[in-house]
Amino acid sequence: MVRLFKHYIPHAVLLLGALDFVLLFIAADLAWNLRVSQIDAEAGDMASRLGPLVGYAVTTLAAMIAVGVYGSEALRSLRFACARLLVAISLTILALALLDFLLPGHTYWRSILLYAMALAAVLLVLNRMLVGGLLGTSAFRRRILVLGAGARAQRLKDLSEKEGSGFTIVGFVSMTESADLVPGAVQRSAIADLSGHVTGLGATEVVLALEERRNSLPLKDLLRVKTAGVHVNEFSSFMERETGRVDLDTLNPSWLIFSDGFSSGRAISSFAKRVFDIVASGLLLLLTFPVIALFAVIVKLESRGPAFFRQKRVGLYGQTFELIKLRSMCTDAEKDGAKWAEKNDPRITRVGAFIRKVRIDELPQVWTVLCGHMSFVGPRPEVPTFVDDLEDKLPFYAERHMVKPGITGWAQINYPYGASIEDSRHKLEYNLYYAKNYTPFLDLLIMLQTLRVVLWPEGAR
Repeated sequence: MVRLFKHYIPHAVLLLGALDFVLLFIAADLAWNLRVSQIDAEAGDMASRLGPLVGYAVTTLAAMIAVGVYGSEALRSLRFACARLLVAISLTILALALLDFLLPGHTYWRSILLYAMALAAVLLVLNRMLVGGLLGTSAFRRRILVLGAGARAQRLKDLSEKEGSGFTIVGFVSMTESADLVPGAVQRSAIADLSGHVTGLGATEVVLALEERRNSLPLKDLLRVKTAGVHVNEFSSFMERETGRVDLDTLNPSWLIFSDGFSSGRAISSFAKRVFDIVASGLLLLLTFPVIALFAVIVKLESRGPAFFRQKRVGLYGQTFELIKLRSMCTDAEKDGAKWAEKNDPRITRVGAFIRKVRIDELPQVWTVLCGHMSFVGPRPEVPTFVDDLEDKLPFYAERHMVKPGITGWAQINYPYGASIEDSRHKLEYNLYYAKNYTPFLDLLIMLQTLRVVLWPEGAR
């Protein structure tokens, strides 16, 4: 994987994205030349149209990221990828056509966009047919040697066998005399030179997966492997990189302290984030006020009670604030105290079910963002009762409050709606990854991919 602004991106995705950008640029240029030839005009030199061509390619690439074209399912299924590609290209054309309507003569010809749409669809699908199939082969997967043959090693083996895995395991080395869970592991005592063994297997990385590291850390072996030019990684860091979450089962305070993350340099990023929140929330409130007002009236007419729902939530550094949403449940929904929403929850009204599905109930939270209690991106804020319970049952739960809560977040786009302690545990792993690796780049990825969650709201309740 390639680490870009503290976030890991698979080599296959990066390569496919780069090829897509080039093909989008070519499609736009071909469309330009085709259209000007039809009207007997001069195409001009490349420099004169470089801005619109790059703008088209970047906008389409952003739409492709937003709808999940580079997700694991799209990389595995050509049919799935083609469906998402068509959605992404259509969204791009609509957005750029609207820009052309608002700024006529200064942006894009709608006829060129139509040609570019057709050409891009053909080129991108061909790219996936010719190149996409190769990206899943072993040639594009990292070769890993695992030191250890216990439960952690078995977890790595299971992860490597999942579809879309970016690595393959070339061998296991048992570092102790205890019974092994992984069959076929080679005993360390049977290997004269571990560094030579690593080279002979063609491993590009060694992962330390010992069950007990105290007094058993093979420092001499690791030093020789490292100085031979092979990357050495620790189990928790490897899992964080491969899964996009912090593994709670193996997490310990020393790893959080000494691993990369929670950078002091985020002060500038936090300032930029706040500026963005103020500008974006102000504009969004102006644009969505008619929608909020309309559904506030509908909610009020459908059931007795206020149109808006207010509730105390836990925010940055554990401080509480008041969250505001459009009411989607009956007024006595929490008469016995707060509890998680269930599937087909009887407390949800008919209008409430609709506004939850399309996320309209979340729009008033933009006001909370403008006030500074929340951000657009961050962990979802929980009610104080839930927080007290989860802090007792889940380790490191309080660390999620080291960043401002958000309307959308890394956990929301990677894990479906959760309504149990176990679900909260999984979401906490994603939230800790975000808190540890937050950058504006990660925020941008999350906001783009939120569109996928809105268009295909599998986890809404």
